[in-house]
This record gives sequence, structure tokens and C-alpha cells, in this order.
Amino acid sequence: MRSIWRGAISFGLVSIGVKLYSATEDHDIRFHQVHKTDGGRVKYRRVCSVDGEEVEYGDIAKGYELPDGQLVVLTDADFDELPLVTTREIEVLQFVDQEQIDPIHFEKTYYLEPDGVATRPYVLLRTALENAGQVAITKIAIRQRESLAALRVREGVLVLHTMRWPDEIRRPDFGFLDEDVAVRPQELAMAESLISTMAGDFDPTQFTDDYREAMTALLEAKQSGGEVRPAPEVADDGGGAVVDLMSALRRSVERAGGSTPAAESAAEEPAPTSPAKKAPAKRAAATKAPAKKAPAKKAAAGEKAGGTTADAPAKTTKRTPRARKTA
Repeated sequence: MRSIWRGAISFGLVSIGVKLYSATEDHDIRFHQVHKTDGGRVKYRRVCSVDGEEVEYGDIAKGYELPDGQLVVLTDADFDELPLVTTREIEVLQFVDQEQIDPIHFEKTYYLEPDGVATRPYVLLRTALENAGQVAITKIAIRQRESLAALRVREGVLVLHTMRWPDEIRRPDFGFLDEDVAVRPQELAMAESLISTMAGDFDPTQFTDDYREAMTALLEAKQSGGEVRPAPEVADDGGGAVVDLMSALRRSVERAGGSTPAAESAAEEPAPTSPAKKAPAKRAAATKAPAKKAPAKKAAAGEKAGGTTADAPAKTTKRTPRARKTA
């Protein structure tokens, strides 16, 4: 088991370090909501009702709606400022007989284990409660909620039952309670006889969860009959984030009075695949350009040097092999 709370029992001047464990667990067969056609998991997103955008968990606060419809928003900082003395303390208030506590007040049950060197005072309190035959009424705060709690001994371990506050217990306001309903003595005697016949000692192991056993048998029959399918691959969450971004951009463009089809078509248009074919043409143009410009430059140089026309043919014959090699 893993402890969910750590603190101390405040018993007069004695402080007993303890760790809190959940005493119960659910054995219900749990199901996932899936798509009937392909078995994909159905997920829920935190979406704001005002702008329709998905809200990150860190941006969520608690809101309290006033009777007039206005809203009060509280953040984690507001809750941290609230005085909660029993955050790490189980304060013993008084001791009472267990028969005085109506079970309707009980909410959840936890085990208490001595923490560190607190075993001796823990055993001291346990033995004192057993000898007195009473339970301790305490206060404890778990998950920013303060509750009454009953502390008693069960099989050598201190057990804590969180309790409902008195204003949380509903009154049974039913009409038949005000009616004068007559019961015949023969019917009452028959009912009492039936109760005495079915009386016995309570043993919870004698009772079973028939629905859970039937559901387990159904799942096993499905598995043995081959009525199973492989779990589908989960889609990448990153793709969903891109879709949400495109949706937000589309709505922004629409609000601004623009149009989105052109932008969407440009984003979805595949990149051209022809640059590899055009590359040879560019190289050919690049190689031909020097052959055309070289005569002009050399002719100009010959004119500046005062060369005769006989020099031009000689230079031309020298340029011809270079042009062929380039081609």
C-alpha cells in the first residue's frame, strides 16, 4: 500500500507521527469508452464554452457561481491563503461511545500506521482506546477539505472513519411519515417470526457479487471464443495540435474578413518535382555564356594594343579548341 497522507495525532501533549492509507479498494470491472467500429478510445478534451478553445490543465481555476449569476474565480494562491490548521494534524476533540455515532455519518475508512519512532505512543493510544471501549472524535484535513473523523481500534490497528458534517445529512421528508398506518398483530407476528428464522452472525465472506462474477465469466467466454481484436494504434497527439492550430488560424482569418481556401490550397499543394530536369539546361546556358563573351573581350584587348587584323584569326583558332572542349 502507498500512504496518501502523513502527519501526527495530537493527543493532549502527546504527538504521534502516523501515515494514512486507504482501507478499501474497488474491484469493479472497469470499461473504456471506445468507437464501436474500430475500437479506438474515445477521449474528452477540456474545451472553454466561450471561445471553443482547448484549455491547458495549468490554466484551469475553480469558479463559484453566486445566486445572482455572477462568477467568483479562485486560484491555487487563494486556497493556499485559507487557514487550515489540521493540514498535518489529527486533532483529538473528545471520546464517545461508538453506539452514539449513527453509521450514516461515516464516509471513508483509512488505516493509520506509526511513522518512524512513534510506535510506542501509537500502541499506548491503541491500548487506552481498547480498555476504555470508546472512540475518539477528531478533525483532519485531506485534499483541502476538513472533516470530522472517528478514531477506533480494529484488529490491533487504529482506523480512521471520516464523517459528514451535520448539515450534510439530509432529512427524510416523506409524506407517509405523517400518516397513521395500522398494522395488524398477525402480520407483525409473522414478520417477527421470519426475522428470527433468518437471524445469524454477520460473515461478509458468505456473500458474493453475482453481477461481477457473471461479467467475469462473459469476458472469459469472449476471450476463449476468439472474439477479441488487437488494440488500435493511438494517433500521434502532435497531429491533433496541428489541426487545432489550423482551426484557430482559420477562425482568425474569418473573423478578420479574409478568405481561407487560397491559404489552405497553398498549404496542401505538393512541392514541384521538375527542378532536376531543368538543371541541365541551366548548366548548358552557363557553359555557353563564356564562349560568346570571350571573343568580345579579347577583340577589345587587341584593338587597345593596336594589333592588326592578322592577329584576330590566330586568336580565333586558339579559342576554337576551348569552345569544343566546353561543349
